[in-house]
Amino acid sequence: MSMYSSFYLLQVIKVYSEDDSSRALEVPSDITARDVCQLLILKNHYVDDHSWTLFEQLTHTGLGRAIEDHELVMEVQSNWVMEEETKLYFRKNYAKYEFFKNPLSFFPDHMISFPNETNAALSHSGILQELFPLALSMLMKHKAGFRGKEKCMSDNFFQMFLSSSTYPEIHGYLHAKEQGKKSWKKLYFLLRRSGLYFSTKGTSKEPRHLQFFCEFSNSDMYMSLTGKKISGAPTNYGFCFKPNKSGGTRDLKQLCADDEQSRTCWMTAIRLLKYGMQLYQNYMQPYQGRSGCSPLNITPMRSISENSLVAMDFSGHRSRIIENPTEALSVAVEEGLAWRRRGCLRLNSHGSPIAMANMAIHRSQSWFHHKISREEAQRLILQHGLVDGVFLVRDSQSNPKTFVLSLSHGLKIKHFQIVPLEDDGKLFYTLDDGHTRFTDLIQLVEFYQLNKGVLPCKLKHYCARIAL
Repeated sequence: MSMYSSFYLLQVIKVYSEDDSSRALEVPSDITARDVCQLLILKNHYVDDHSWTLFEQLTHTGLGRAIEDHELVMEVQSNWVMEEETKLYFRKNYAKYEFFKNPLSFFPDHMISFPNETNAALSHSGILQELFPLALSMLMKHKAGFRGKEKCMSDNFFQMFLSSSTYPEIHGYLHAKEQGKKSWKKLYFLLRRSGLYFSTKGTSKEPRHLQFFCEFSNSDMYMSLTGKKISGAPTNYGFCFKPNKSGGTRDLKQLCADDEQSRTCWMTAIRLLKYGMQLYQNYMQPYQGRSGCSPLNITPMRSISENSLVAMDFSGHRSRIIENPTEALSVAVEEGLAWRRRGCLRLNSHGSPIAMANMAIHRSQSWFHHKISREEAQRLILQHGLVDGVFLVRDSQSNPKTFVLSLSHGLKIKHFQIVPLEDDGKLFYTLDDGHTRFTDLIQLVEFYQLNKGVLPCKLKHYCARIAL
């Protein structure tokens, strides 16, 4: 009986959502972060698109991190200290495994060096652009039963990233907070298989000039969520290492980069170094058992009720099922627009201005955030992951009559003003000075989800304030 006693040992954890509502869960003591997310997805009837994440947030120090899918939640909580208010949040993180799909955005040429024998064959970008996606494809085929040369290529590629002899070196300048002081010093850092080092003499990589900074097996990496406010860092792109079982902020090893691309590169490389093949297994786990499906084009699972619905065309003498997906989408969009037009006309016929309908219709949408600041919008998008197309719509703080579309692209957050226009007694919204007009914000968002238009990319993933 004692052999199975740990399986039946239940613990209570408290999980928060973006609106600070919370839910207590009774879970096994050996539950992983992925399993907690699956439990909350089922309980709340959310769509599982494999981007849900358990997030650890240290309120007083303004730090946070996405807990890896395989980590045991009870072990994470055992490292909490009494003086720090720490919470678990349930939210989406679209950037969690994005580096497997788009490595060039995460590893810029000037920050990464491969072994000499590798450089002779390919450039840095050539290695990343050609071999990384190829390795994923090869491993997928290997799972489906393929062997031979393909398996060797994928094995050799991951061996290059994960073995001590061929692991690529990450290098560049970082600002480091001096231990026990308020001052920061800019130093040249190098990430190697054995840990993180800095040079005591410019950019010298000679062993006698390298000083050990930290290793990662007994510490966790956190991102600064408050920028310069708490730590006094010279930039807003901070991250740090917190030793397990530490006594608090005095043991933090704090760093900050000069830009988001640099911070993303360092943090991604350290994740790969610390967890190795486990990250790839986490990434692949949702797709196991779906032979022939690629993680690059998999579609989110839908509920049974959604799967039972089919698109129908009732415009002719006989009804027919619409089998073409493009036609079905077009019909669905047209139906939605017609429904909203009818709603507006009904309100207008009773003497209510069209503007009232247009103002109210977007408030129920998950992507709309009422009266949040520019800084809050940037924080929300950052927490959801700086993947191209992550967005939200909010009220403008500088002009109460307008709205702002906040959008992630190229590891930066950009803001576009949505301006209301009145023409012949009708109210429209536009992003391009009236060249493209929309009767409401829902129509505007739906258009830019399908068309890039004046934006740098299409709208793909919205930031939502979920409730538990």
